[in-house]
Amino acid sequence: MATIRITQTFSAAPDVLWEELRQIQRHVLWMHDAVAITFETDHHEGVGTQFLCTTKVGPFVTQDKMVITRWVEEKVMGVEHRGLIRGTGTFELSARSGGSELTWREALDFPWWLGGPLGAYAATPILRRIWRSNLRTLAALIERV
Repeated sequence: MATIRITQTFSAAPDVLWEELRQIQRHVLWMHDAVAITFETDHHEGVGTQFLCTTKVGPFVTQDKMVITRWVEEKVMGVEHRGLIRGTGTFELSARSGGSELTWREALDFPWWLGGPLGAYAATPILRRIWRSNLRTLAALIERV
């Protein structure tokens, strides 16, 4: 299992950061590995929202089916990955002096044909680097508003 935790501080308040996070369709603007998002439900936010996310990391492209499992306004968004790579992820926001902090956690299981646990071990530093860059891009997007 690949277990990744990344934290980024923002000069924006949690409500400003949440306003961007809650718009799942806009995640492709700051997630370099997310190519496209297509909703499978009529609603596009909140628990039960389902969508397909075309994900590309290097030469690997997957269609990741995702379901929002937790939704606490301005605090937490949780997701379950139900595609070829399975697992869970959360965005957790907290107020900090002069802004906010976002912690992104993912726990992902890789299928045998992607190396299973060995593939997850090899992918962890790559994914950590990509997701750290994603949060820096999110910070630049939020803080230029």
